[in-house]
Amino acid sequence: MGRFDGKSVLISGAARGQGRAHAVAFAREGADVAIFDICAKLPSTSYVGTTREELDETARLCEAEGARAVVDVADVRDAAAVESFVERAAQELGKIDIVVANAGILHNGDIATMDPETFCETIDVNLIGVFNTIRPVLPGMIEREYGRVIATGSITSIRGFAHLGHYTAAKHGVAGLIKSIAREVGDYGVTANYIVPNTVNTTMLINDAAYAHISPQDPTAEAMGQKFAELNVISKPWIEPEDVSKVVLFAASDDARYTTGAMLSVDLGITI
Repeated sequence: MGRFDGKSVLISGAARGQGRAHAVAFAREGADVAIFDICAKLPSTSYVGTTREELDETARLCEAEGARAVVDVADVRDAAAVESFVERAAQELGKIDIVVANAGILHNGDIATMDPETFCETIDVNLIGVFNTIRPVLPGMIEREYGRVIATGSITSIRGFAHLGHYTAAKHGVAGLIKSIAREVGDYGVTANYIVPNTVNTTMLINDAAYAHISPQDPTAEAMGQKFAELNVISKPWIEPEDVSKVVLFAASDDARYTTGAMLSVDLGITI
């Protein structure tokens, strides 16, 4: 018996990285999954975009664990597209019990020289996309008086970081949004929490552009990792997607039924 037998989970940004890890972890614990991703590169990003093939591979991995998988390409910035996918997923799976708003992008840049399009793209994906993913799921949760809402925050949900003003603004917004949702739905048996990871070993953060930005004199993963490790209480450079998944599954489980509006950190101690 898995912790999530009979449950269904909706996950955005599931083609690879954290989203894939979460989907497979839920499937392994008995849940069916509804997964989507933009499957494209956005203009402000410097790393390779996700692909439909990667999204289909996530579905295959989930199905190998015995899960049903509903899959499609959708952009979290497109509220109508996300709502349409949610409706289809709820129809095919019966309901959506858990939503994980995971999709996000990252770009390094200074506010003084940043173009408005880059700033807005980050806000649109990392904050408005969270709203677009969660909003269409809430009415069903409220009606059934059960639900788990989880969003991917960041250590930038708590601290300010140079060269990440747009990203930090969005992630601060995620924290406020989740706290407000928690207050709105608490009496309906629905909880809302946000996860605060440190650097995670995914393409979004582990790539040549990041090496050059963080360690220009030695643009390698090893040199960047050393810089990151020096900042952390636990002297490791980053965590794995599966480390985050364990906390996501806790937040979605009955063990966390009285935890809501909370920041659940997986941050190697950097925020203390």
